[in-house]
Parts: sequence; structure tokens; C-alpha cells
Amino acid sequence: MLDEVQKRLRGIAGTLLFALVAGCSPQISTAPATEDAPSAATGAFDPRDISGTWDRYPPPADAARLPSAVDIAEPEPIPPPPLKPEFRVAWEAEQKDIADAAARGQPIANHYTHCIPDGMPTMMAGMFPMEVLQTSRQTTIIQEAFNQVRRIYHDDAVPTIEDAEPRFWGHSAGHWEGNDFVVETVGIKEHVRFRGVPHSANLRIRERLRRIDADHFENEVVLEDPEYLTEPWRWKWIYQRRPNYKMYEYVCEDNREYADPETGEQRLRIDAE
Repeated sequence: MLDEVQKRLRGIAGTLLFALVAGCSPQISTAPATEDAPSAATGAFDPRDISGTWDRYPPPADAARLPSAVDIAEPEPIPPPPLKPEFRVAWEAEQKDIADAAARGQPIANHYTHCIPDGMPTMMAGMFPMEVLQTSRQTTIIQEAFNQVRRIYHDDAVPTIEDAEPRFWGHSAGHWEGNDFVVETVGIKEHVRFRGVPHSANLRIRERLRRIDADHFENEVVLEDPEYLTEPWRWKWIYQRRPNYKMYEYVCEDNREYADPETGEQRLRIDAE
């Protein structure tokens, strides 16, 4: 089982510990291979088709970079959040506590420890592969980690903030502007945070998804929250096709025993047998 977990986590530094602490139990999928196939040989692609299975770019250790007809630069590092001063101080102190605890070998239990999924926008970071399904009325994104499912309804409007029931993945609506798939998301639960950054119920996520070539697409992300941010928080993610990849089942088991009730620290138990 440990070998299988190591294979599934694909050499991501530190992620094996996370997986064991989180109690994930990925299992090999018996579903048929997707229609994904390297298409860089012909260079032909439909700029409005983002269906298939994708991984982050640059790819993980066990996935080779696919050839590209264009020069694809790695995305810039995500900048620090432009938090207002009264929120930035507390956030920076919390991040320091987390880093210090990890350095001591006593990592603080987090949402992974308690089997709480990433939600938006973290699920789009591509830590694990994701599958995109498209129909004329809906784009569905399935993130392998935690079996997260996101539904983007086409040519629809997101509800008002007042009417948007808070969810992990919010309420998303998308439409095409030329060859850009423009998506807006509202209604994110306030405890669902990207990099631990606080936000209000008024958080609005805007995305612009665009094919780069036959085997890559990019996602320009903008977070808007005037209550917490001094300006929109912007970054870009890039994904590359994962040809013929079969999505795994990723189940996070009951992990109450992995969090120390007194200290809040993560606990890890490995049976040597």
C-alpha cells in the first residue's frame, strides 16, 4: 500500500507525509482510458476544447514535458496576498507559527488532517490530475484529490451574494469571449481558504481559461474581496495534458486519531509489520 501511495503522489516533496496523515486511500481506477492522446505531432486543436485529463505545468516528476509548438514559460510564483494591514499582520503571524511547527517536526493539524477538501480556488492548483468534461451547457472539472467536483454552467449568471448558499466550490457560471472561457465564482465558505488567506462572504473569483497549444492551457485567476484585500490578487496556473491517464479514486478516511486533541498537532502512526 505504501508503494502505491508513493507512486500516486508522484514524488512531490513532503506530500507523502500529508497523504499518510490525511489517511487518503487512492485506488487504481478500472475506468477505460480517456480519449486523451498527444496531439503536438499535428499541432491541430480546437481552442474551445479543454476536455481531457490535465496536470499542472511544470509537470510532476513522473510525467514528461510534452513537446510544444510554442515556447511555454513557467508561470510566475504566486505573489503574496494584498491583504489590508489589519489582516496581514495576523496572517503573517499564523504562517510563521505553521512554518516553525513544521521545522520542529510538530506540524499543526490542518484541513487535510480532518478530511476537509480544498474547495475553490485551491482545487485548481493541480496538485493532482484533474479531468475536464464539456457539454453544450456545462463544464465539469473533477479534481482527483478528495474526488472534488466543480460544475460551471454556461451562459448563466452567478447568483447574488445574498442568494448564494456558501459552498466549498461556490457557484460558477462561464461563457466564451472569443477563445477565452471566462468564469465567475461566488459563494465560497469563509473557512475555505487559499494559502490560509481570510476572506469575506463577498469574495469573487474570476478566471480566464485559454488554450496555449494542443497540449497546454492556462488559467488566469483573479480574487476580488474589497473587505480584506487592498487590490485584486492575481496569478496564473498552467496545465499540460496527461495522455491516457486514468483517474484514481482518492478517499480521505476518518482521521480524528491523527490530530492530537490537546495540542492540535498532527500525529502519524506507521505499522512496521
